[in-house]
Amino acid sequence: MIDLKTVKGRIPRRRLLQGAGLALAAGLLPGYVSGTAAAARVVVVGGGYAGMSCARSLKQLDPGLQVTLVEPKQQYVCCPFSNLVISGQRDIGAQTFDYRAAIAAGVRHIPQMAMDADPVKQQLVLSDGQRLGYDKLVMAPGIHMDFTALPGYTEAASQIMPHAWQAGPQTTLLAAQLRAMPDGGTVVIVAPSNPYRCPPGPYERASLIAAYLQANKPRSKVLILDSKDQFSKQSLFQAAWRAEYGDMIEWRGLADGARVIRVDSQAMTLETDFDLVRADVANVIPPQRAAPIATTMGVADRSGWCPIDAASFASTLVPNIHVIGDAAIANAMPKSAFAANAQAKLCALQITRLLQGKPVLTSKLANVCYSLVTPDYGISVAGVYAPQDERWLEVAGAGGTSPLQAPAAVRQLEAEHARHWFAAISHEVFA
Repeated sequence: MIDLKTVKGRIPRRRLLQGAGLALAAGLLPGYVSGTAAAARVVVVGGGYAGMSCARSLKQLDPGLQVTLVEPKQQYVCCPFSNLVISGQRDIGAQTFDYRAAIAAGVRHIPQMAMDADPVKQQLVLSDGQRLGYDKLVMAPGIHMDFTALPGYTEAASQIMPHAWQAGPQTTLLAAQLRAMPDGGTVVIVAPSNPYRCPPGPYERASLIAAYLQANKPRSKVLILDSKDQFSKQSLFQAAWRAEYGDMIEWRGLADGARVIRVDSQAMTLETDFDLVRADVANVIPPQRAAPIATTMGVADRSGWCPIDAASFASTLVPNIHVIGDAAIANAMPKSAFAANAQAKLCALQITRLLQGKPVLTSKLANVCYSLVTPDYGISVAGVYAPQDERWLEVAGAGGTSPLQAPAAVRQLEAEHARHWFAAISHEVFA
């Protein structure tokens, strides 16, 4: 498990504040809100970046709140930087965190699975039968792989064609398959239609796998079969691929007939609209939806995701429940760790105000997604978003991407910024 106790001393305070999200923009400072009704109970389901950020922010804002984190695991393995584990440049232990710091800050951790909720009695039902009362319930359950959406791709098939889109055993499985693949083999990455967690993730993964292959198995190839004709940072990625990897990476989009319509994990084949592709290693990233508990509790709609009132993150389907992070429909705001952290802080602020009988505030949020083309070549996209009723809309002209033409020093600096951001957010949330 990673030890973050010394991280803060190694990162300048300015960089920590840059990486920590929008605490200042959201007005989210310790003690900013106080005086909530005595013993108000807030239960948070999910111990990832969204859930942990919200639980800890609630205690910082109002130490008198009874904040409970419901998360069955004792450790969390995070997705940001996990592509470096797949490419052999990072250990999975560096991705692993626990909940001791939150417990020390006064958050109660119950290592149980949330099974259902009674919105009338305002009780959360746990896997051991316990009923946990709440005044506000925050859902941050993350994503679930939809194993019904792609014929042939079942949970059993994912043990042969890993998705590695939830960090942990799937990450190390895909890494091991790459090590075992002979030189001259083909790695096929299947990229899903929107929406899904971390829009630039499949293309960063292709880049870092190519870096591994270039150094160790130079006759090999990476083929991306995409269900879209456009993807995040496309021009930046494709220019970098040509410069760094030549023709090692091939991308085919929807117009090329590359949408995968069926897989056969035993034959290691992927059927597209016009072709049958055989892979030596297949990384199938399937369509996704909010975790099943969201459907069970009635906060997910027919899309499989959770509609919210944008400003407060309150569910539009069930009262006194808020939804943040990947499971929420945040429209233009991507599903990313940065966005989850920012949403969680703002949600915590709004909940403390609502518990006091105060109106919610209107606040913009930002998101920055870093991607690595090589361990020392970084690119990024940033956006600013404003709430309007049930939608988060992008603020025109407020974001942007890395310059298409930039010297190596700029790309190296962006890679350094990515590492600082990861260390800073992980320290803030888990240390």
